[in-house]
Amino acid sequence: MAEASTFLDTRRDEKRGLKAVCKLKEEDSAAPSGEVVFHQLDVTDSASIDSLVEFVSTRFGKLDILVNNAGMSGINLDFQAFTSAVERVGGWPTDEEEVKTMATQNYKLAVECLETNYYGAKRVTEALIPLLEQSDSARIVNISSIFGLLQQIPGKSITDDLGDIKSLTKDRIDDILKDFLEDFRQGKLKAKGWPENISAYKMSKAALNAYTRLLAKEFPSSLVNSVCPGFVRTDMTSNNGVLAAHEGAESPVHLALLLKTGPSGLFFSRKEVSNF
Repeated sequence: MAEASTFLDTRRDEKRGLKAVCKLKEEDSAAPSGEVVFHQLDVTDSASIDSLVEFVSTRFGKLDILVNNAGMSGINLDFQAFTSAVERVGGWPTDEEEVKTMATQNYKLAVECLETNYYGAKRVTEALIPLLEQSDSARIVNISSIFGLLQQIPGKSITDDLGDIKSLTKDRIDDILKDFLEDFRQGKLKAKGWPENISAYKMSKAALNAYTRLLAKEFPSSLVNSVCPGFVRTDMTSNNGVLAAHEGAESPVHLALLLKTGPSGLFFSRKEVSNF
């Protein structure tokens, strides 16, 4: 008989997290061969991360799979206009001028977006690596987006840096993001070759993709990949999207359960390998 698994759900909001776990337990198909437990986690809070590490270490002694899914959009979205646009085009709006009017951004949101989407994932991963190394089949799945593809960044020098995995370092990623925030603050996004729309979200995911590739090099015995689950109906999109939540979960679960001989250091658009 296969060993039962324990699924650890983490959220910043403890009440919502406990409610979600109760719902999962009520659904027979959620975890047929194991249990679901909850632990509060704020990926921007070092003390919260330390508490999670202590919990996992004490209760389990190791971690087999880490899925980094915390995220925020970094924009103020006009949900009514966005919903109308999605219904009109049957998917994510592609008119950049239209997107600019419905998705406004500011420096504070940009900082919060990078802190959550990139630095939060990085902090959690680095803190849990010792426990992942105790597993004989560690997996790290970073939830990313096609908005993090290098083609979303106009500046060639930026894409050259992020795409040069042989020379790229974690410190260099940090420097790139610092430059981005400074140019954002000064209103120089277009002049310096950064994305103009949904800028912080795109840069956070581009950084996460680069970090994924570096981790795969650093830990060759583990499988580390990033994935865009698709345009999923979530709170972030005001429940607009072409995929239900369970459909969006299929590709991350697929990567989390890869065989030991599976690929590492790649970006997947759903279940298909894609260029970074």
